Amino acid sequence: MHEVDLGLDTFGDVTIGEDGERVSDAQTIRDIVEQAVVADQVGLSFFGVGEHHRHEFAVSSPELVLAAAAARTDSIHLGTAVTVLSSDDPVRVYERFATLDALSHGRAEVILGRGSFIESFPLFGYDLKDYEVLFEERLDLFSQLLREQPVTWQGTTRAALAGADVYPKTEHGITAWVGVGGSPESVVRTARYGYGLMLAIIGGAASRFRPYVDLYHRSLDSFGRDPGLVGIHSPGHVADTDEQAWEELYPAMEANRNAIGAERGWPPYSRLQFQHDVGPEGAVYAGSPETVARKIAATVQTLGADRFDLKYANGTLSHGRMLRSIELYGTKVAPMVGELLAAS
Repeated sequence: MHEVDLGLDTFGDVTIGEDGERVSDAQTIRDIVEQAVVADQVGLSFFGVGEHHRHEFAVSSPELVLAAAAARTDSIHLGTAVTVLSSDDPVRVYERFATLDALSHGRAEVILGRGSFIESFPLFGYDLKDYEVLFEERLDLFSQLLREQPVTWQGTTRAALAGADVYPKTEHGITAWVGVGGSPESVVRTARYGYGLMLAIIGGAASRFRPYVDLYHRSLDSFGRDPGLVGIHSPGHVADTDEQAWEELYPAMEANRNAIGAERGWPPYSRLQFQHDVGPEGAVYAGSPETVARKIAATVQTLGADRFDLKYANGTLSHGRMLRSIELYGTKVAPMVGELLAAS
């Protein structure tokens, strides 16, 4: 039997309330904490909060939101989705997550990435021409910091360290992943440092990522690393029926895709595209509990994944609908996925 953990991710999308008005950033952040509490209550394994620096998303400091969630939850692991390491300082990232790990009694995880947006680079004074070297050097330094021993390090994008010790120390270390969008170079780098591989599958069939999973495992072996974990991050929404889930999700996704797409030159999002995305060959896991469970189980089997994180917050989807989605995901989808995997 292949067992899989089920988790949730949010970027802190600023939503529309039941009255049709835009919810404040402050209320959105408070709502995220409530969503984490419900996720813990229904027995889910992970709750991730992404970092962004734009008006569609309320969370620019995920660790603070996760610390608030840590104080109100008992079992669920808490982490990012993702931490934009390229425009942050690895020492401060380690310190913040070590602190979160203490507050949560060892439940902190970090998913490192370059992010899909670039606002943080000019905001914090970084040049986009250094995009690659910033991530490479910071990942290298962070890898050394995770050993929790004095670090001597030198690079080109920040001050050198000579025997620097960093605090606080954790009790059992921090679980760390790298979020990968699908480049072979990123997969090999993830394996070289021994991180878990978190695949962001936001378009197309999951099966096209199987070569990346195989490359990851081969690379781990070639580098002499221990076997690693494979995770999946994909958007979705759960409601009582397929039709209800699709009718609730489409307007929210359409608003979000079109707002971002206007900046990136994407064509307008359509019902036709949406129906493909929620189908067997699409990357959106939306529908009734049975529909979502079957699609997750098929993806887990195809990729041999250890964790599946549903990005449950999508555009302007309301807080109430997200809470219901979380409830169904934990109480209905998770048991069904376990049964389907056991039966296979």
